[in-house]
Amino acid sequence: MTGFQPSWSLLKAPVGSYILEINTCVVFLSFHPSAILRRCGRYSGSLRQGPVDDPRHVLRVCPAGSGHGHHSAVLEAPAKPEEAEAEPFTDSSLFAHWGQELSPEGRRMALKQFQYYGYNAYLSDRLPLDRPLPDLRPSGCRNLSFPESLPEVSIVFIFVNEALSVLLRSIHSAIERTPPHLLKEIILVDDNSSNEELKEKLTEYVDKVNGQKPGFIKVVRHSKQEGLIRSRVSGWRVATAPVVALFDAHVEFNVGWAEPVLTRIKENRKRIISPSFDNIKYDNFEIEEYPLAAQGFDWELWCRYLNPPKAWWKLENSTAPIRSPALIGCFIVDRQYFQEIGLLDEGMEVYGGENVELGIRVWQCGGSVEVLPCSRIAHIERAHKPYTEDLTAHVRRNALRVAEVWMDEFKSHVYMAWNIPQEDSGIDIGDITARKALRKQLQCKTFRWYLVSVYPEMRMYSDIIAYGVLQNSLKTDLCLDQGPDTENVPIVYICHGMTPQNVYYTSSQQIHVGILSPTVDDDDNRCLVDVNSRPRLIECSYAKAKRMKLHWQFSQGGPIQNRKSKRCLELQENSDSEFGFQLVLQRCSGQHWSITNVLRSLAS
Repeated sequence: MTGFQPSWSLLKAPVGSYILEINTCVVFLSFHPSAILRRCGRYSGSLRQGPVDDPRHVLRVCPAGSGHGHHSAVLEAPAKPEEAEAEPFTDSSLFAHWGQELSPEGRRMALKQFQYYGYNAYLSDRLPLDRPLPDLRPSGCRNLSFPESLPEVSIVFIFVNEALSVLLRSIHSAIERTPPHLLKEIILVDDNSSNEELKEKLTEYVDKVNGQKPGFIKVVRHSKQEGLIRSRVSGWRVATAPVVALFDAHVEFNVGWAEPVLTRIKENRKRIISPSFDNIKYDNFEIEEYPLAAQGFDWELWCRYLNPPKAWWKLENSTAPIRSPALIGCFIVDRQYFQEIGLLDEGMEVYGGENVELGIRVWQCGGSVEVLPCSRIAHIERAHKPYTEDLTAHVRRNALRVAEVWMDEFKSHVYMAWNIPQEDSGIDIGDITARKALRKQLQCKTFRWYLVSVYPEMRMYSDIIAYGVLQNSLKTDLCLDQGPDTENVPIVYICHGMTPQNVYYTSSQQIHVGILSPTVDDDDNRCLVDVNSRPRLIECSYAKAKRMKLHWQFSQGGPIQNRKSKRCLELQENSDSEFGFQLVLQRCSGQHWSITNVLRSLAS
């Protein structure tokens, strides 16, 4: 095909000269591997880079609901930016590093759009569509050569009520930084946006492009919101190139992104590829370089960044593909292979878990997942989600679908991490018959094989015999709680059943409190320990190495007694405590404890 190079003046003009008004909103679930990211205060650690046994190793975590781009479960939309009352802007993070020179009226206008979008749409409207990006590839990437004959690619952008300037910049960067002979088409999937600008102005733009290259941009418009998962499948169905790239509509492609991807897929069509991601700062739209990382998940199946595997570090070649257990979100795949492997699980709802499910499925069924350091994409990370419902219920439901289809005996870990009973959970995960049949048809390996061969960093918890919240008979509306994340003092708190109150009792008589540590690169689980007759939470590995008092006799409806000190964990009235009681270790007085879910006998 003849390459397409748009040449009209719009390409060089600031977007503000084209856009009349911005009145859209989209939800982006942010990720940030260059900082310690927490989910409900449950992750901690330090950032280091290097192999796992190197003191420089890096730990990166993707927070709750993190992932790329689109979210379709939109609640009632707020007022348009030009109609909304701006909150006082003196303390807004938008102006911490940008906008000091703006007039009061300009600041009010910028803040309205920022509150609406979660990023600086005011600035975006005034930036060129074809602005230059710093080349953040490892230096060796510039010396690589690629085959002359590579497959063409269809780029699919998914959006709902995306800011037009951001969407157009995504399209332009794809056109400008993809070799013309490799880019067959661009497909826009509008998941039922309510913004008229994304109909009228976008149609005008598409018509102008297609006037130079008929059919180059295709638009799919949903009559109702389908969600990210089904929207991506909609885009795939329209694509005609041998390779399909599924992206969010708030990205900018860097130079040379396509050739490494298409080369790896040409060599082996059963590879699914993720680029390496950088950040477009929400306030000033500067590009922030992110460290190279693999992509994985925790036992709740939230996405997370991982240190590249030891084998990659040993290569001492920063251009080498990074073997990855899963995907964060955006990916490139052979179009026919994607169908053969089962596309995405369209029985999932809205967003969350589909990227993890795809990675697990591809690996277990004979394919592989890679992150390419020489293919870099910058992605907007929002400061806040302008309007959305809580994603947790959708991610939990989707995670249980993954567990029931793909994770064999390890499905228990997902239920434990979510603190859900394995029998009669009360959660309708939908019909999984077809997905189980797909696994059988593809003759896929076991999840144990996946953990051993692909994701050995993942911790296994086959020794847990009870889990849930731990309640005392003296005050049943109070539960054992990890307390402030920065401290190591457990407390009792009104029962809410969220992660700080998750308790796990093991066959070795340890009591873990708080998050179920996902990988060996994370901080270890925290164990309940008797320290000088006071209850404390200490990393289990440290407590074990120091021969601390970390073993507890416990049976359902009975006392919790330390095996060494013989003291019992009990409640004691204390008028100075928030709820009138405090946790103490004392001579056993007959108080009883109960835990929500018992897997095996708790006989001491």
